[in-house]
Amino acid sequence: MTLPKFAALVALVLLPLPAPSLAGARLPDAIAVTGDTLVVTLHAVGAQIYDCKADPDGKLAWQFREPIATLLMNGKTVGRHYAGPSWELDDGSRIVGRLAASAPGTTSGDIPWLKLEATSQPETGRLAGTTVIQRINSKGGAAEGPCAWNGALLSVPYSADYVFLKNHD
Repeated sequence: MTLPKFAALVALVLLPLPAPSLAGARLPDAIAVTGDTLVVTLHAVGAQIYDCKADPDGKLAWQFREPIATLLMNGKTVGRHYAGPSWELDDGSRIVGRLAASAPGTTSGDIPWLKLEATSQPETGRLAGTTVIQRINSKGGAAEGPCAWNGALLSVPYSADYVFLKNHD
């Protein structure tokens, strides 16, 4: 390999990582982010928890309560995801997000793909600098069917990937 080709290869390797492209597939426009740098992608396995409550019309319906999930990296537990929504890692870094946009899941049984804005940012740890969180590749988690009585709880298993991004400086 010639020196100019090697230098070009090194330059490509050292560039900041772009947001994931889902192996060539485009993210839905509603949740796409451009120009941000990848911090980390974590896989979540857990449940979406729903309460049976009266909707505005007085009919009982499943209403989202909270997520409960384990966060994995390379098959190892590195943290947890819970109400807030919050993501907390074993290095002590913790982020809370606020919904910015959503796109439908792949099937009616899949929870939506999301873009969330970080409302808190740790100064240190793996999540330091994160400004945007995307939930992609969701499987399961959607509440389906009627609920029988006010106050009933429903736990629906799900998995998803959470992509943590920071503004490109």
